Amino acid sequence: MPLPTGVTYLQPNLPVHVFEADEPGATAIIEAGIHGDEIAGVHALEELLEEELRPRRGRLIVIPRMNPAAYRARQRARPGGLDLNRCFPGDADAEEPERRLARKYMDLMLDERPALLATLHESTKRHHPDVPASFGQTVVYGIEEKPPVVDLVVAKMNESLEHPYERWAPHCFPVPTSSTEVIVDAIGCVGLCIETWMGFEERRRIDMQREVVRHLLEHFEIL
Repeated sequence: MPLPTGVTYLQPNLPVHVFEADEPGATAIIEAGIHGDEIAGVHALEELLEEELRPRRGRLIVIPRMNPAAYRARQRARPGGLDLNRCFPGDADAEEPERRLARKYMDLMLDERPALLATLHESTKRHHPDVPASFGQTVVYGIEEKPPVVDLVVAKMNESLEHPYERWAPHCFPVPTSSTEVIVDAIGCVGLCIETWMGFEERRRIDMQREVVRHLLEHFEIL
């Protein structure tokens, strides 16, 4: 069953913010902080919530900190823990908290069946086409054919560069064990990972993540 509007806690310190417009439309889920050392997306979503970002149509679900324990430690995973991004679809009865949490997220996705799932990430490597495992400044997708929104968002972002290294690119990089791809396989939504390069100042990375989120929601006619 879809969540009610307002705030639902998947665990005591993990809020899920649900907004629903009067006008029907698509559902989008925007999330960040699955890796605790990738902070720009967390701050971007928290700022947008503070500014009362609301959908014009459909449903908007925002999860600023998917992995609170990792975020507190500012590490990819919680100290001694698993990479939450590799624990999907999860197991409600698992010993590891990451697998239990992954199952809660998976159930949320199956209940909501969003048209768009966007996960905000960051990378220590700026993307170069000759180095597939480089991600900074890319919109990453894992299936062919490429969702049309990818090129549209990349073009929009490249209209307002402050430095040549900020140039965005689409990046097809299938990772079958990633949370996004497991969810896409299960429900058939558009699933994207947004990657900013950590070589930029934190404030600039936050601003870019905010801008990408708005472009995505505009494309799906939620804003």
